[in-house]
Amino acid sequence: MNESILRRALLAIAVLGLVVGIGIWRTGFGPIEAGVIWTAATLPVVAALAISMLRDFWIGRVGVDAIALVSMSAALLLGQPLAAVVVAIMYAGGTVLEDFARGRAERNLRALTDRAPRFAHRKSAQGTATIFVDQVAVGDELLVRAGELLPVDGVLLDASASLDESAVTGEPLPERRSAGDMLRSGTLNAGEPFSMRASALAEQSTYAAIVRMVAAAQTAKAPFIRVADRFALLLLPATLLVAGIAWYVSDDPVRALAVLVVATPCPLILAAPVAFIGGVSRAARAGILMKGSAALEALAQVRTAIFDKTGTLTVGGAALIEIEAAPGDDADRLLRLLASLEQASHHVLTDSIIRAARARKLMLSHPCDVREYRGAGLKGRVDNISIAAGSRGLVLADKSLPHWARSGEERYRGQPVLRVFVALDGRLAGIFTFGDAIRADACEALGKLRSVGVARTVMLTGDDDAAAKRVSTLLDLDAVVADATPAKKVATVEAEKALAPTMMIGDGINDAPALATATVGVAMGARGATASSEAADVVVLTDRLQPVAEAVGIARRTRTIALQSIIVGLALSAMAMIAAAMGQITPVAGALLQEGIDIAVILNALRALGDGHFERA
Repeated sequence: MNESILRRALLAIAVLGLVVGIGIWRTGFGPIEAGVIWTAATLPVVAALAISMLRDFWIGRVGVDAIALVSMSAALLLGQPLAAVVVAIMYAGGTVLEDFARGRAERNLRALTDRAPRFAHRKSAQGTATIFVDQVAVGDELLVRAGELLPVDGVLLDASASLDESAVTGEPLPERRSAGDMLRSGTLNAGEPFSMRASALAEQSTYAAIVRMVAAAQTAKAPFIRVADRFALLLLPATLLVAGIAWYVSDDPVRALAVLVVATPCPLILAAPVAFIGGVSRAARAGILMKGSAALEALAQVRTAIFDKTGTLTVGGAALIEIEAAPGDDADRLLRLLASLEQASHHVLTDSIIRAARARKLMLSHPCDVREYRGAGLKGRVDNISIAAGSRGLVLADKSLPHWARSGEERYRGQPVLRVFVALDGRLAGIFTFGDAIRADACEALGKLRSVGVARTVMLTGDDDAAAKRVSTLLDLDAVVADATPAKKVATVEAEKALAPTMMIGDGINDAPALATATVGVAMGARGATASSEAADVVVLTDRLQPVAEAVGIARRTRTIALQSIIVGLALSAMAMIAAAMGQITPVAGALLQEGIDIAVILNALRALGDGHFERA
């Protein structure tokens, strides 16, 4: 029988026994008959608990549920069947409440696994065939229909596609993708049908990795939870000692029974797991995958953050940094004309230029008479305007720079940037500067990290000092390490980790060793850096830096909630034990009081599922 169903059945039997016994008592049959009913309703719970404890003992685990077994058995032996059945209801109710709490905490994680792609539509000369997703081979051309999940990772073949990536990245709005863009399994086609080429097998795709991480999150135990389990074991001898003293001093075994009843440690053994699973679930909703509760707890304690530069603090490509327009010229007009001309080119900057124009919603024209000068630039016509775009030598030849362009030339001298000069009808009209731009949310993310308790920030980069200084001057960093090889990155992480718990954030294959070395490795996995994602403890699925700070905030808040639940639960149980030892609480009242404590503590632990606020540790 399913354990969840068995627990509900035991609760139903105990509740029915209590109600029937009270009914018999009130109809005048007497307490003896009622006691028989209450005893009969308690015995199945006692038997099930005893079997469960023997099973745990057989595998080397001793549970503190022994207190509940002792209290029910003692109540029956002391002729307190009403107390026994109430304790049975409280214990069985606690197990059902545990099922509910765990189910509520794991719901978001199950939602990820339940929606995993199962089928794909493979295109061939004979037509389109529907196959199981594990039959897809790398290189297969696949059709993704409207409203379907992408079965595997791949490359978009059609001109464009609209994808709902909310289940994977947490981004609420559909994203537009263009031909050649990488697509990830598990995202939803929110537009028209399109074709893609598989670039990975199903088990190697993004969504399969998510499912593996979810499985780890549901089974792994954090050190904090293991400490709570060990601490809970101390409660058993302590409870027996207090109960024995109460019995000895008062010469009343019922007092000892009351102590046993209020000491049932459900909040202690349940609050921490529920809170940590809730925190992992909350992070998953935000596109942050934590590989188990241990990763979440470690993240909650970090004090130093080390960042890779390229692709982490920066966008990792040739992004448009600045447009310098001649007096009287409009930057958007220049960008529209340049992007229109670049449609005829295969230069490395072409995609960046066209993406920048599309981001500003500029309508492009068809270029004509285009001539490409390899390594130098382009010349052609757009809207009957003669355009030259490329190096200074191609566009200006031996002419000197106009006055308006000289400040920019000095500003970027020696910097690792690409400068594209644009002339209209033979006149220099603008200069476009491209480089590895800082992420738009980098400053905000670093500020948020400091607000949640990260005291030191370091940048690691394999680039030279000039490139590192250009980034560091724009960000409030505590230290910068340039010219870093993978071995030097590992050594830097080890040195920082010796001083404080440290997280390393990176996205490239060369970051994998450093990610594995850090207390917590955080991979920027939006672009499919498999090696770094596998080495990391936490994977951010969105192409933004802000979720790193959000992950730390969620981890800190979750650990705080778990600690609150344990401390409050133990404090209330200790107070109830003292009151029971002094004869202020009867066994029946104690059982009801303990159930109230259980409910309060578990509801507090479930707060980890919510957004809340980032609490400073």
